[in-house]
Amino acid sequence: MRRRIGRLKTATAAAVFVLAGGLPAPLPQAAAANPAALTATAADGDLCQGQCADILPPGQNGNATLTEILAHRVLGTRPAHSSDQLGRYDSLVGGYGGLTDARLNDFFNDASFGVPAAQVESVTRPRPDVTITRDKKTGVPHIKGTTRYGTEFAAGFAAGQDRLWMMDLFRHIGRGELTSFAGGALANQGLEQQFWPQAPYTEADYEAQIERIRATEGARGEQAMADAQAYVDGINSYREKSKNGRYFPGEYVLTGHIDSITNVGEIQPFKLTDLISIASVVGGQFGGGGGGEVQAALSLLAAQQKYGLVEGTKVWDSFRQREDPEAVLTVHDGTSFPYANKPANPRGTALPDAGSVVPEQLVHDRTGSAGTGAKSPVRAPERLKPAQGMYDDGVIAPGSLGGKRGMSNALLVSGKSTASGRPIAVFGPQTGYFAPQLMMLQELQGPGISARGVSFAGVGMYVQMGRGQDYAWSATSAAQDITDTYTVQLCQDEVHYLYRGVCTPMEKLEKRNAWKPTVADSTAPGSYRMQVWRTKYGIVTHRATVGGKPVAYTSLRTTYRHEADSIIGFQMLNDPSFVTDAASFQQAVHNIDYAFNWFYADSRTAAYYNSGMNPVRADGVDPALPVLAERQYEWQNHDPAANTAAYTPFAQHPRSIGQDYYISWNNRQAKGYATAAFGFGAVHRGDLLEDRVAKLVADGGVTRASLTRAMAEAAVTDLRGEQLLPELLKVLRSQPVTDPQQNAVIAQLESWRAAGSQRRESAPGSHSYTHADAVRIMDAWWPLLIEAEFKPGLGDDLYRALTGNLAVDESPAASHGATGAHSGSAFQYGWWGFADKDLRQVLGLPVQGPLAKTYCGGGDLAACRDVLLATLKQAAARPATEVYPADGSCKAGEQWCSDAIIHRALGGITHPAISWQNRPTYQQVAEFPSHR
Repeated sequence: MRRRIGRLKTATAAAVFVLAGGLPAPLPQAAAANPAALTATAADGDLCQGQCADILPPGQNGNATLTEILAHRVLGTRPAHSSDQLGRYDSLVGGYGGLTDARLNDFFNDASFGVPAAQVESVTRPRPDVTITRDKKTGVPHIKGTTRYGTEFAAGFAAGQDRLWMMDLFRHIGRGELTSFAGGALANQGLEQQFWPQAPYTEADYEAQIERIRATEGARGEQAMADAQAYVDGINSYREKSKNGRYFPGEYVLTGHIDSITNVGEIQPFKLTDLISIASVVGGQFGGGGGGEVQAALSLLAAQQKYGLVEGTKVWDSFRQREDPEAVLTVHDGTSFPYANKPANPRGTALPDAGSVVPEQLVHDRTGSAGTGAKSPVRAPERLKPAQGMYDDGVIAPGSLGGKRGMSNALLVSGKSTASGRPIAVFGPQTGYFAPQLMMLQELQGPGISARGVSFAGVGMYVQMGRGQDYAWSATSAAQDITDTYTVQLCQDEVHYLYRGVCTPMEKLEKRNAWKPTVADSTAPGSYRMQVWRTKYGIVTHRATVGGKPVAYTSLRTTYRHEADSIIGFQMLNDPSFVTDAASFQQAVHNIDYAFNWFYADSRTAAYYNSGMNPVRADGVDPALPVLAERQYEWQNHDPAANTAAYTPFAQHPRSIGQDYYISWNNRQAKGYATAAFGFGAVHRGDLLEDRVAKLVADGGVTRASLTRAMAEAAVTDLRGEQLLPELLKVLRSQPVTDPQQNAVIAQLESWRAAGSQRRESAPGSHSYTHADAVRIMDAWWPLLIEAEFKPGLGDDLYRALTGNLAVDESPAASHGATGAHSGSAFQYGWWGFADKDLRQVLGLPVQGPLAKTYCGGGDLAACRDVLLATLKQAAARPATEVYPADGSCKAGEQWCSDAIIHRALGGITHPAISWQNRPTYQQVAEFPSHR
């Protein structure tokens, strides 16, 4: 039970065949030894003894030559190792029920160090001091070097072999230059417009970040930059060899960078600053936290307008739920870590005047239009945001990245509750489903480095999540508040502002992008300009008035200008001489500046730590709302030149060693640690893990298989069906249902709930759900019932403002929200907790941290029941073709397909859809029998 009380569209086939004319066959990627002549190298220091496993679909190989892309488009073939992990990943949905420890490797890879002789597929020696050995089953690179430089060089070389095109895309996304590089499709424009404004750096800004690491991080900083340079050297070595050998990724031909016949053209060299660009995309997507204070202010104003200042604030606070006593926690032993809570007497809050807020314009001077060639207005009204399913062309698939993701999860059980007496971990990050993946698997063995796991391609000089010799670690996005909104007073004109009493000019940063039609992008020629204004308080996001005076709202995050500082923490995690136990692990991840929850397991203990550059705010500042840009309200010791400030020390970060178990699904961290957004209340998808793991621990004898089963079952469970449907049914059954049709519909929902509320095929490959009608009804009912439950009481304006803070629904079939359709992620964002509290209030059940008012039926049970029955009748009448509309991948009414995960193409190779599962992209199962 919940602890409620007490705790690329390419060209036509004809055009494709034209490109194929005269293209030579691809040459080998590098000189490789005869696998039959190889002998296995001992896996030094591997103390997992075959009890570590991992998986990263669809496959390790993310590069495809033009010949391979054409063969894929025409014949349906795929390059070796590009899709060989997808089937095992997918099959866990149907196979977890009978899972045993002995069968884990039917669904996962053996994550042991090294490659047995019989499993060696190839050995590449990019330098005399290092080898890259790839295994037959997965093609994962196992890198072993006798020198540090050689080890890191080979990591870059292997990254080039597996992800050269994708790394090139991402350095251009970070630099805001994707359309100039890959074509003018709206999807490409949307990505650069999403990410560049978060980190609109000049080349000097990039260089300054590199020099700062060298200058301030001592010997480790010098080593980190040497490692990064070796990694870049390795990428460039492969880049040159593949270009000269004509086995480079075919997308360079399809986008017009290289001529397929003459080989004329260039793949631009990589440099250290490109790594900072890639890091800014990765960190901003997965390791940010906070922000959104302007929208929060708008909903607070709406509440105060409806109910008055005092009562409206109470209503808003009850929806904001910064520290809901019923929320599931990762640290559940009662330890408190106070941070970012609402001050008793807030100071410096700067709410906008009603109706005055205007989003800052990003796009200017647009000419041409994707797909039509039509001329757009010179000044576009506001920034373009990537939306799922609206784009026709582009190397980047529609909705490829979307908003912030947070599907990563972790389940760890301490030894006292396991069958072996050793801790067990099942954990992994969710980085979305892409072809190829944003991450790549690798093993690194060299002086001062010993690890296997995943790294984001392009910044893979170290393993970022994985295992060491006798320990494993992983992370989930934490999203605590490391981003604030400042209210800067304008002076002189709209591009000058007061900084500590002095009228100061804003800095204009801009990117000009122009594109021509390519084979991969059929858009007409065009161009546009992105522009942002930078202040010492961050990037301007909105304009408004406060008390009648013009202001600009700015966004400032602590990791701005510090995109690569976290390299030190990752270096430590890969260093077996540094991480020797849980305590040293916590010290390592404390050096990671982004907002993540970190988990650790060795043979002796499990542990947790929440990382992030948490700013020390001025006394009385409310971090949930915009604050005046005055010195007295700035972050303590803030220096805008390098964006440094005082940060909370190690001891104030949520952390734990040896707790009975840990779960995380991007839920709240600990008591006292306020959330940075709406939606962390009485129902959270973390409850799907909490309830299952708590039961396993209570029963004892936990195994790797049983903990994996708990994860897999939660991954196919509908949060609404498990956590909300019981209360909905109580209301519906509070009086006899006399309408036979309605009674039958309710009985369907009851049957589904009794069977586990799952969205799972009736048989593997059937592409139809057991309880398909009940699932359809719930999908149709939820948005109807939430609106009917809350909107009459809140009123149109406040309901609209609150749904601007938190979307009502994120079911697997939803095509909206932060992650969009076919992304796997579901049930992170929604009004689950609000509905739960409201329904319990109507039913007269105990509620801690109740909503300030009761909404369903105005608080009357009979009236609430009428609301639910009316909306349920509407939902039941909606046909599947309306509930599951057609998109680019599914026909109308195809329920399974609407839910299904589809790997979004970042290049020319695509993959078949797989069953929905709410699960990390990369996942480990680890249990270490011994320790050094």
